[in-house]
Amino acid sequence: MTSAKHYGSTFSAGSSLSGDPLAATIGLLRPLAVNETSLHAAGPWAVGFGTTQHVELGVVARGECWITLEGHDPVLLHEGDFYLLCNPPPYVLASALTEEPLDAHTVWGGPTRGAAHIGPADQEDTYLCGGYFSFDDANARLLVDLLPSLVHVRADDPRGPLLTHLSALLVAEVESTELGSALILDHLAQTLFIHMLRAHADDLHQPAGWMAALSGDGIGTALRALHADIAHRWTLQELAEVGHMSRSAFAATFKARVGSAPLEYLIQWRMSVARDALRRQSMTITELAAAIGYESESAFSTAFRRVVGISPAAFRKEQTTAVTS
Repeated sequence: MTSAKHYGSTFSAGSSLSGDPLAATIGLLRPLAVNETSLHAAGPWAVGFGTTQHVELGVVARGECWITLEGHDPVLLHEGDFYLLCNPPPYVLASALTEEPLDAHTVWGGPTRGAAHIGPADQEDTYLCGGYFSFDDANARLLVDLLPSLVHVRADDPRGPLLTHLSALLVAEVESTELGSALILDHLAQTLFIHMLRAHADDLHQPAGWMAALSGDGIGTALRALHADIAHRWTLQELAEVGHMSRSAFAATFKARVGSAPLEYLIQWRMSVARDALRRQSMTITELAAAIGYESESAFSTAFRRVVGISPAAFRKEQTTAVTS
């Protein structure tokens, strides 16, 4: 069984204020660990998984299987297909939809997943490999919820060969004991993750959502402008003008695609940046308030308390205590 490898994010403080919403989001997620996981199966089989924190990615290296996720239609994964699960609800991987699933803990012998086998080893029909990684808890729930719960990238996707190469390198580095492996894992995991999200955003058959909104002309333009200058005192009218839409059409379309009203999204994003900065103690509370668009420390503290539930000073102290304890 392969053990976890821990590594830190290479994203700088400035990336949190990036005009690229996807890069900024991944930057604040700050990957913490990667585990290589694999499943070798023969004959009829099915495995059920509970709610997972926070992201899993995998490839069908041999054979095919079904994936069923609560809230989604079943998807048949063919050989060479990739799948990405972001904070997913309970799901099942199976050779057939009629099979009764075994609990994943039973298959892997516990909560930690390395290599597992179902059926005779010399009659392997399906081989799945991949990994899962967790994120910094300060922002994980809010930010991962912006991402699609299931991404399916087919083998014939233009990014298929690149993803195959990246996943092979990822597995090799997880098993490596050479110097610099943790840093390589950091970059590979983030690169594979982003390429899969890009493939999802490029798929015109996917339902609308935050990723799709980034690619849309009006909403995407406004989102990029908002992320490029979160300290600006944006109004709904200004954002609508950036998106070349009427105020009412912009507000309705933004909420339908992103899941929240434009100015509420801005507040939530500011608080995500604030949580990250407070954890890293990269600036004073007064400096932070100005950096994310508040006229005073008092105004920032009021907004932070409303969203997070405690004051910025209390949050910083709480995070510092957690790190040192």
